[in-house]
Amino acid sequence: MKRREFITLLGGAAAWPLAAHAQQPAMPLVGWLGSASPSPYAGRVAAFRQGLSEAGYVEGRNVAIEFRWAEGQYDRLPALAAELVGRRVTVIVTSGGTVSAHSVKAATTTIPIVFAAGDDPVKTGLVTSLNRPGGNITGVFFFSAVLRTKRLELLHEMVPKSTVIGLLMNPNNLNGESEATDLLLAARALGRQFNVLRARNESEIDAAFTAILEQRIGAILIGTDPFFNTRRHQLTALAARHAIPAIYPLREFVAVGGLMSYGTSNIEEYRHVGIYVGEILKGAKPADLPVVQPTKFELVINLTTAKVLGLTVPPTLLATADEVIE
Repeated sequence: MKRREFITLLGGAAAWPLAAHAQQPAMPLVGWLGSASPSPYAGRVAAFRQGLSEAGYVEGRNVAIEFRWAEGQYDRLPALAAELVGRRVTVIVTSGGTVSAHSVKAATTTIPIVFAAGDDPVKTGLVTSLNRPGGNITGVFFFSAVLRTKRLELLHEMVPKSTVIGLLMNPNNLNGESEATDLLLAARALGRQFNVLRARNESEIDAAFTAILEQRIGAILIGTDPFFNTRRHQLTALAARHAIPAIYPLREFVAVGGLMSYGTSNIEEYRHVGIYVGEILKGAKPADLPVVQPTKFELVINLTTAKVLGLTVPPTLLATADEVIE
């Protein structure tokens, strides 16, 4: 063999791996749009990654994830959604309520969307039905807002002598006013006065608790809102400082000193989000994936906080509690 022919063959052989590498499919990119901050959502992101791995996808190995967080500034969501669409992501996950899901839905009708939201996705216009979502969107609906009246009943049972009950809600939340309306009707049915307080940032949360004392509110519900979820330390500390019994939508509040909570396990729901994203990466259509609904609801009570507040937890509540923190 001539030397020139040998070199030509070597060059061709060396190029084979490069050509094969160039022909490999690009790693799918999952976008994540959150209305809140990343730190309080670390556990849910971990659960999402677990679900994704159960579906056969591991970040860095055969899938990439790109995050965008609005840090509680809901007006930033449309621009962040547009960024992810511009990145040509394969799927977009939305967290932190329907506000982020609606921002992405407005930005694309083709990229699959998987949401995690506590508000009814049919009522809010995200999907046409729970069994057949339609379009390019599906997700997990964990009933957080729907359970609002049950939380009111539980709080009333914990503090039966409170004649004035309040709700702290975020006016920037698309479903805040409907939550207030539903609870007003439920409070009237219990024969209780119902006051609504509004807060959209940290300073307004502080001001709301001052108003709670001025209005002689004896117990309060913390509304279902992603921003409030990120301020759980502030909210539970203020409730303790002002000796106000409060019920929260998530167990995480009780874990840091809140009195009681009633809701679903967000960790489990975000695992389902990861599984759904994996199914879509394999070729499933969002329209064919029914919206996941929880089957278990948790009542969590912090006995230490109850003792500090001078409350005796009714035996009926202790008997039905899924978890009691001492």
